[in-house]
Amino acid sequence: MNNKITLTTLKNLKKNNRRFATLTCYDHATAVIMHQAGIESILVGDSLAQVMLGHPTTRQATMDIMIALTAAVRRGAPMAWLVGDMPFLSYQVSPQQAITNAGRFMAEAGCDIVKIEVDHRHLALVKTLTTAGIPIMAHLGYMPQSAGQSDKIVQTRDQTKAQQLVKDAMAMIDAGVSSILLECVTDTTARAIAERTDLPVVSCGSGPNCDSQVLVLHELLNLPGATGAKFNKTYAPIGEQMKSAFEAYARDIHNKEFPDQNHCYHMPPEEQAAFEQWLQSIDPINRTP
Repeated sequence: MNNKITLTTLKNLKKNNRRFATLTCYDHATAVIMHQAGIESILVGDSLAQVMLGHPTTRQATMDIMIALTAAVRRGAPMAWLVGDMPFLSYQVSPQQAITNAGRFMAEAGCDIVKIEVDHRHLALVKTLTTAGIPIMAHLGYMPQSAGQSDKIVQTRDQTKAQQLVKDAMAMIDAGVSSILLECVTDTTARAIAERTDLPVVSCGSGPNCDSQVLVLHELLNLPGATGAKFNKTYAPIGEQMKSAFEAYARDIHNKEFPDQNHCYHMPPEEQAAFEQWLQSIDPINRTP
């Protein structure tokens, strides 16, 4: 990827009926590989609390953790459209707190846009952030940070809720958001939203009618933490390959096959000879059987 991906880039792709790829990422090394693979958009999601840190929900992600890892991803993928995910309670307490924390994603982590979980109740907050000059991705539909308020994951199965979500999306656009992410929204509803805006609309389990799809990295590679949800797809069984590699490594260690003389450093012959002669002049090592 030679050119920096911008919002204009993504809007032009949409205008020409072309999609762009989005993946989650949480570390520098993986970001470098994604950059080499040409992934246009990277989301550093609060899902890292679960898949990287082993917590039961996303709510344990903190601002400091999010900023540190997002900055590492930016260094690895300097050309990607980088999305920072506002963690739980980083924007709900007050508008000033929201501006400060969103600003950290932009200034400290180098994000292109900041994602927040919203519905019509958050319009004032969205307007405050966009007025402050912070590009916002409105996360609509299923909201993991509020998962305890409902046991339904799939959203808009009935037309009344579908209508409300479309209205919410249009209101967010009017409030100045730069992009929309739809999580676990029915495909018909997602299409209705994507067709009514020139902004990039990203699907997370919301079907094929959006401008991009985002997958959690661990789902794509079948790593621990993958949920196997219906909308996910495994592209490479890296988890199994890693397990096999770890087992092979342990066997080599147990069998004293690694490291060998080909995997260590050596003294020049003349230095080694002098060293061996010196060793003979001192007391031998007392090894207890």
